[in-house]
Amino acid sequence: MTQERPVREGAVLVMGEALIDLVPSPEDPAAYRAEPGGAPANVATGLARLGTPSWFAGALGGDGFARMIEQRLVSAGTELGLCARSELPTTLAVADPGPEGTGYHFHLQDTATFRLPDHSAEVDRFAAVYAGGVAAVVEPAAEAVASTARAAAARSLLVVDPNVREDRTIDPETGVRRLRELCSLAQVVKASDEDLVRLWPGTDPDETCRRLAAEGRLVVVTRGAKGSTGYAGSSEPVSVPAVPVEVVNTIGAGDAFMSGLLHWLTTTGAHREGGAAALSPDEVARMLGFASQVAASVCAQTGTEPSKEIDIRPYLNQ
Repeated sequence: MTQERPVREGAVLVMGEALIDLVPSPEDPAAYRAEPGGAPANVATGLARLGTPSWFAGALGGDGFARMIEQRLVSAGTELGLCARSELPTTLAVADPGPEGTGYHFHLQDTATFRLPDHSAEVDRFAAVYAGGVAAVVEPAAEAVASTARAAAARSLLVVDPNVREDRTIDPETGVRRLRELCSLAQVVKASDEDLVRLWPGTDPDETCRRLAAEGRLVVVTRGAKGSTGYAGSSEPVSVPAVPVEVVNTIGAGDAFMSGLLHWLTTTGAHREGGAAALSPDEVARMLGFASQVAASVCAQTGTEPSKEIDIRPYLNQ
């Protein structure tokens, strides 16, 4: 596939879905507004806005929703040279906000969104490769994601956010198996406490994180308003509180946190071989502090894109 531009140093390959979220309007809950979404697309957009070159390796359809998504990605500065194209329509995710968070109901069948190519041949040209989201468990995308992830684990830095989604259109047993496999391959795993409970039921999330980290990984667990905790290799975990903010919106906050995490890793050089799992407690605290600021910038406004105004310098090693 022809690329738009050469890959820049420190660039991140983001593989997964870009779709449309149908979200209840604050003015009229019976009315829904269309917003570009999909965890991987949110991460790619967030990275570009923060200043890390990002390449979105998803698939775009041939409808007006796809044009809306493309405009968002391009406006943020995300490269689309590895993005597949199709005349099929775009996947819709109908948001269902509730007291325990936002659930989604997906309209997946016969859409362009999950017709992803295998990008195994490209991974060693990137500082890191992100995988996760619904594309990791929905065919035909799932096998392409798995193949690319295996290559990334061997030749780059594989970063996985399992981002578990429960929906009647997604087989839960197959989804859990695929996401566990991705986590076992990854050098960096970022997950919510809810993700960990769904993937390893009956096991305390802290125990799961310690086990994954002890195998030579950086593991980060997010707990919403309760903050986040990082586990670097066999070191003791480090916890950082959430940034206080008047919450306007929580959709996309976890993806913004992921963007901040990746931006910090590539900016500091910790993405290089073995560096992420070898972070000191102080470095883990700085990384989590910056990612929390990025997530807070999304919670304080409508939309899912982090602020460009966040200064990473106070969070770099002194």
